[in-house]
Amino acid sequence: MSPDERPAIEGPPVVPDPDPDFDDFGDEFAGVWRTGRPFIFAPNGNINTGSVYGGQRVENGAAGAAPGDGERVEAQDGPISTSEVLAARTGFAKPDCFPAALKTLGTRLLFLDGEPGTGRRTTAINLLFESSGNSMALRALDSDSDLSTWRPTHREARGYLVHGLSPSARFGPTAAANLGARLEEADAFMVVMLPHDSGTVRRFVRELDIRPVRYVPPTPREVFDARLAAAVPQDDRRRKLLDALEAGLDELLAPELVPTQVAELVDALSRTGDDGPDLADLGQRLSFRAETEVPDLLKDLLDDPDALAFLLVTSVLEGLDHRIIRDETDRLLTLADGRLDAVVRANSDAEPGRTAAGERDRRNPRFVFRRSLDELLETVRAECLPTETRDTAGYTYTVEPIRFKRHRQAEAVLRHVWRQYGEVSGLLTEWMDNVPGTESELARPVGRVMGLAAGWGGGRRALRHIHELARSDRAQSRSTAAYALGMVSQDPILAGEVKHRVNSWSISGGWRLRSTVIAACGADFGAARPESAISLIGRCYRGEDGDEGEVAATARWSLGRLFADGNQTAVFRQLVKWADGHGHHAELALTTIPELLLDPSWFRQQLGPQGEFGDVVIVFIRRSLNSRTLFARTSRRLLDWCYQAAWDEPLRAPVETLLTTLAQEMRPGELGLLTAIDRSDTPDLVGRDIAHRVLEAWRRGEPQPFQPTPASGGHDDPRH
Repeated sequence: MSPDERPAIEGPPVVPDPDPDFDDFGDEFAGVWRTGRPFIFAPNGNINTGSVYGGQRVENGAAGAAPGDGERVEAQDGPISTSEVLAARTGFAKPDCFPAALKTLGTRLLFLDGEPGTGRRTTAINLLFESSGNSMALRALDSDSDLSTWRPTHREARGYLVHGLSPSARFGPTAAANLGARLEEADAFMVVMLPHDSGTVRRFVRELDIRPVRYVPPTPREVFDARLAAAVPQDDRRRKLLDALEAGLDELLAPELVPTQVAELVDALSRTGDDGPDLADLGQRLSFRAETEVPDLLKDLLDDPDALAFLLVTSVLEGLDHRIIRDETDRLLTLADGRLDAVVRANSDAEPGRTAAGERDRRNPRFVFRRSLDELLETVRAECLPTETRDTAGYTYTVEPIRFKRHRQAEAVLRHVWRQYGEVSGLLTEWMDNVPGTESELARPVGRVMGLAAGWGGGRRALRHIHELARSDRAQSRSTAAYALGMVSQDPILAGEVKHRVNSWSISGGWRLRSTVIAACGADFGAARPESAISLIGRCYRGEDGDEGEVAATARWSLGRLFADGNQTAVFRQLVKWADGHGHHAELALTTIPELLLDPSWFRQQLGPQGEFGDVVIVFIRRSLNSRTLFARTSRRLLDWCYQAAWDEPLRAPVETLLTTLAQEMRPGELGLLTAIDRSDTPDLVGRDIAHRVLEAWRRGEPQPFQPTPASGGHDDPRH
């Protein structure tokens, strides 16, 4: 895998400042919770504190907005209200995929592949409603729900709607089969909505042997006819409305309209009086026209700061009294301090367009509407691509990436300005050295450019800028330097200088330079030369005292990255050597173990009959469990193994072997792990029966009922 194809890897975390407002809220919440008094936190929400019956619907839109004006958010976790189910049923136009989707859902589990905001949720609710025998007991799950361990928790629920599949969860064929069995047992059905992209579909077909049903919304005319029939059930009035719209209906029902926009058109149409709709007025009131008209609206107001401020305030406070909006407009103008003025005049008393000194007015560089994104994209020959879903540790996020239309244009631009304009290269270097410390995702692309720039500059001072970053007080700058070293090391001419620098820094450099070297070993530089990287990490490590603690944290992170990148045997063999020795490195070997336990796949092989390091793995795990500082992380990783083994059958035997062996020597660490397993709320947790029987025997003072199962042979235990 090339460096560009590897996912962005965050270095040692840079902790942002806590949100003071959130901390204050947490303190208040905790205080009220302790008093036992009712407490409601719902900004801009309508709260009904009386007794309610049947389905309830709460509209939370902008202040003063009419009911139904706000868009319904798809993602949610909890019961789907009766009113929403009824609304989804009313005027529903079945898409072409509905029969196939309904048939697939007969197996209890359906993956629906389609674009968000096109009526997927409405279709999914109708599928669940019909599959469950017209049940209103439907629930929704957030996309971060781990379906490999999830089980139905509400006895009355007959349908579950899931808004995406968590990319951090391991969902394989066994997990899918187990999920279907749990749904069958609960007499429930589940629809999982997936974003439409070819990679997701290919992965499902390849790994799960499941082909998601492709959702394409019905045509705007089909939605219009179904919605209008439900909104205006009287045939004669409906015909009258259609006759009045005959000339302009095709124009209103543009092919790009999604069902929600068609529903808005029908809603506006059904509210017209006996005289029928005014096409011009109807077109002005529909939301799907607004976005296309906004650029022209702004263009007309760019020279009018009062109107711009009024537009922004009204957009935020629509529906409030005009006096409030005027007051807030004045306050926004004062706060803007000239940033809503398109031009700067040296003398406000001079004739417009010309100052008293005869100088022309100049454009205001602080004007917040100076250039639009579309204008800038067109100017530099770039484009903003459709939304992409990406994931990081524990959550997903969406981006709309900007890319140049011509391949490798970015590199060509930077190479040109770096060589031709000395002051520009200095400015860019200063800017890259001060990227925000909380934006860890910037370190990789910035480091890549710094590495390329070293080659563009050349000479004996090619690494000067990287050296400055490497010894910076800012962790973000050192992370950038680590990525830059990886990029420079790919240059055959500069590779020798890079190796000379990192070797020198590992021996005689301060803690900042050594921390940078270790971070580079966990990134592209180390991935290309893992054995040298492991050796460099050991040379840079000096223990945990003082500032060396940051170096130690980076060392554990880099060893974990090298381990995850396929160098498991090399990393673990080095840890065994360090553990057999004396001094700080034995401590590094032990404290690194919890980092490696994140992925059990390599350990699964080692705990089998042919494993080279099976006995050593168990000794390491024992020591980590009985370390006061490492117990929490180690036991949490092993509990994750037990959860995963419930659907990953090849992992079951190694987990049972590990727990059986650990049970032979019940020190506080082993006792704590087995107790946590025994008390877990997950009924099918692998190892629960072992833990329960061992603990019962231990409490009675009886010998352990299990015999140790040899995991491997042939390797000496690490130093105790």
